[in-house]
Amino acid sequence: MNQPAEASLIYLDNGATSFPKPEAVYAYMDAFYRRYGVNPGRSGYDLCIEAGDVVEATRRLLCGFLGGTDPNRLVFGYNATDALNLAIFGLLRPGDHAVTTHLEHNSSLRPLWKLQQEGVDVDWVDFDGSGYVDPDEVIARMNPRTRAVVINHGSNVIGTVQPVAPIGRACRERGIPLVLDVSQTAGMLPLDMEALGAGVICFTGHKSLMGPMGIGGMYVHPDVELRQVRAGGTGVRSAQRSHLEEYPYRMEYGTPNLPGIAGLNAGVKWVREQGVAALHGREMDLWRRLRDGLAAIDGVTLYCADEVLDRERISVLSFNVAGLVAGDVGTMLDVDHGIACRTGLHCAPMVHEHLGTDRMHGSVRFGVGPFNTPAHVEAAVRAVADIAELGRSREG
Repeated sequence: MNQPAEASLIYLDNGATSFPKPEAVYAYMDAFYRRYGVNPGRSGYDLCIEAGDVVEATRRLLCGFLGGTDPNRLVFGYNATDALNLAIFGLLRPGDHAVTTHLEHNSSLRPLWKLQQEGVDVDWVDFDGSGYVDPDEVIARMNPRTRAVVINHGSNVIGTVQPVAPIGRACRERGIPLVLDVSQTAGMLPLDMEALGAGVICFTGHKSLMGPMGIGGMYVHPDVELRQVRAGGTGVRSAQRSHLEEYPYRMEYGTPNLPGIAGLNAGVKWVREQGVAALHGREMDLWRRLRDGLAAIDGVTLYCADEVLDRERISVLSFNVAGLVAGDVGTMLDVDHGIACRTGLHCAPMVHEHLGTDRMHGSVRFGVGPFNTPAHVEAAVRAVADIAELGRSREG
């Protein structure tokens, strides 16, 4: 693996943003922006045309990576939050019904909460003690007014991957779009939107796709049409007063993040070269070492960390230390041990309400990435053991 130079910081916040990036991503972004740092597709000179070619090549690359069939329906945006807002507001109107879960990130929760205040009926399905939603319960909540089912594929708090294929089949049978948030799973698990039954699949580039921040988007199935909720420049047919109807322009607005698209291109190619299954296997091996090491420490509580037969999961792990709030543990990991992690509610308040950790200011989350090593895991376990000893002394 083309691994960047080792840094003194042990980075275990890959659930938020993967870091470092592969060297190929840094090199391509720098070279591309120096050569083609112009507005793509807006004029006829060579630099502009070549910049546009990279946008379209990345569109095709991601379409295939996600199991799509029409590259024009691969739409670029800022991130998954941007895409989820376009999808959710583009599908639901007052009087409609939607089904979602307690595992959602605020990128879905907040648009749905807003729409609920405006007259959309929303059903919220809880998860079980292992961290999984029952597909039959989601399906049972569907009714003739259901216009969208919104599901977080992989939890950014507890790492469980929801069994969405049965839900997707039921949605296809009923003509209901399944909006799938793959922020955590794109690049970590193989994704085939046809096999999953997804109608809209929303992704971000800065996590396991190994791209930069500020780039993401969605793939919209040919059977799904989204209502336009924005309008603006496309660089195409500028004399037309209304925003263009055809994809990808239908859901793209203004100058795209060209350096981000270039970095995403390099990141996806790197992931594809390494192999999604191989990357996930290595990360889960480290996750198990981390889980087992933390589980053996007196005073450490893990959340939904047991592996369930025939159920998938990703390499994030949440925990708390008795006698200490999560934020203090995170500070000690950073200042005293040089370990970066994420603490708090992780923009997923319903998960923490279910776990009871909302009353404890959330949890500490480790996120294992492709450049972590066994030595990183061992250092993290030792650090938490030292911190837990301090917690026990405070409780005593």
